[in-house]
Amino acid sequence: MTLLIIAYLGGALTILSPCILPILPFVFARAGQPFVRSTLPMLAGMALTFAVVATLAAVGGAWAIRANEYGRLAAIVLLGLFGLSLISPRIANALSRPAVDLGNNLLNAAGNGRATSSVRSSFVLGIATGLLWAPCAGPILGLVLTGAALKGANLQTTFLLLAYGAGAATSLAIALFAGGKIFARMKQSLGVSERIRQVAGAAVLAGVAAIALGLHTGLLARLSYASTGSFEQALLEKLHPQTSAPETEVASNGAIKVATDAARPFHSDLPIEGPAPSLDGAVTWLNSEPLTTAGLRGKVVLVDFWTYSCINCIRTIPYVRAWAEKYRDQGLVVIGVHSPEFAFEKNIDNVKKAIADFKIGYPVAIDNDYRIWRAFENNYWPAHYLIDAKGQIRYQHFGEGNYRQTEQAIQDLLREAGSDMAQSGPVVPNAKGAEASPDLGHIRSGETYVGYSQATGFVSPEGLKADTAADYSIANPGLNQWGLAGTWTVGSEQASLDKAGGGISYRFSARDLHLVLGPSADGKPVRFQVTVDGKAPGADHGSDTDADGNGTVTATKLYQLVRQSGDVTARNFEIRFLDPGVQAYAFTFG
Repeated sequence: MTLLIIAYLGGALTILSPCILPILPFVFARAGQPFVRSTLPMLAGMALTFAVVATLAAVGGAWAIRANEYGRLAAIVLLGLFGLSLISPRIANALSRPAVDLGNNLLNAAGNGRATSSVRSSFVLGIATGLLWAPCAGPILGLVLTGAALKGANLQTTFLLLAYGAGAATSLAIALFAGGKIFARMKQSLGVSERIRQVAGAAVLAGVAAIALGLHTGLLARLSYASTGSFEQALLEKLHPQTSAPETEVASNGAIKVATDAARPFHSDLPIEGPAPSLDGAVTWLNSEPLTTAGLRGKVVLVDFWTYSCINCIRTIPYVRAWAEKYRDQGLVVIGVHSPEFAFEKNIDNVKKAIADFKIGYPVAIDNDYRIWRAFENNYWPAHYLIDAKGQIRYQHFGEGNYRQTEQAIQDLLREAGSDMAQSGPVVPNAKGAEASPDLGHIRSGETYVGYSQATGFVSPEGLKADTAADYSIANPGLNQWGLAGTWTVGSEQASLDKAGGGISYRFSARDLHLVLGPSADGKPVRFQVTVDGKAPGADHGSDTDADGNGTVTATKLYQLVRQSGDVTARNFEIRFLDPGVQAYAFTFG
């Protein structure tokens, strides 16, 4: 009973997770419909479909994965048609006429064809929504599926999955009820029912487009920093505490444990978090032939999810590189899984150059299709997973930091695998430039995207104009505000400079300022000049500029443009490009 309650509450918390955002328009589009004949069948179909898909995932098998992919495609088409029918009554009539005619022929004797048709259509819509919602999973669902994988799928697993689905359906029903009340008041006071219908249809189409284009791997992955994982983990600890193993997620900060009985093999206290997922799905491998989870048995494996323009990943690389070198002969295999954030990071030649620049010699899997990312149910850049010699995940850490604990975990698992390595202290890499650790005590500026899909803090008076050349100007931005000057074309991911002489201004407060830049479409280098508070940066120049602020964009990557050498204060940053064609993606700080 306790596990059923946990599963139900875990499903209810799914409403707070960013990955549920594209589903909400489908639910709110049913606002104002009869609950029994419309809302309830939709929620039932959604919960049932989720339980079926999750059960297939627990049982496993490539055929189930392919079936789910086909189901997602069918669901996207179905929901797209549903969105169009909400926008246009003519399209709605054309799409529904065959189904209505068939329903009338089959259900004429019952005398209630219309009601049954509504129930059936709502149930089918719920099935489609469930297929899209199924990948939305948290730690509690992971516990259920892991148990099924270890012990085999059984009746208990089915009940737990149904409870999880019912919990999510309940929270969505509450949201729909609240939304329905709001919609009803709007209809009574403003008489805008047709407009509401069209807005709901547009929201449905936007959600379908977001899922079909794979935006969940970019935007929603970044939103996942505010996900429900911590809530669910806390719920697990409250209602289902571990009794057979220590509740430790990371290795101790202390010295390496020494076995009290030399005749007994060393066993780490790190918990077993489940079997390691497959490494299949990379479009290619660099620095190595393709590796498999089965082929790595007997080795301790560190899987590092990264992408080459991510500043947090860049600052982690010196440690990962040092661990690969220090423990290679002791049985450690480091695998970098490069999962791109921006489109340019899918270019394998760009990744090859980055690997050479960062002096990465360990194997790198190019995960352009996010298949390894999804297999690990990962949401973060960077993310570290440690796999023991038996192929089990024993440790994970997300983001920067915890280097000492991670290295201790590596040492523990190597000793558990039989290594007789001598005791040693943690690595202290000589990180320079963008690889150096951030000045966390003085960062008051956060990651800022230039493309219109995620742009924030933009204050040019002309406003962002999507996908069209426009003239911009900027005077004095406030703290964490920025703007463009000159003629730019702002796209979804980046802004491209159409004429030489344009620039970007940003008022920031941090030791370091970085900007992800790329050369023109034809690959020609772009010269630039940086000023800080209207002057050459001098001693405050970054590793990619000189004291006069001069630099050149030669490849699409992260450029360190400012590193304050003295006291960190708010400064006005400006970069002017002497050649056209540059592409600007995102600011990051350190």
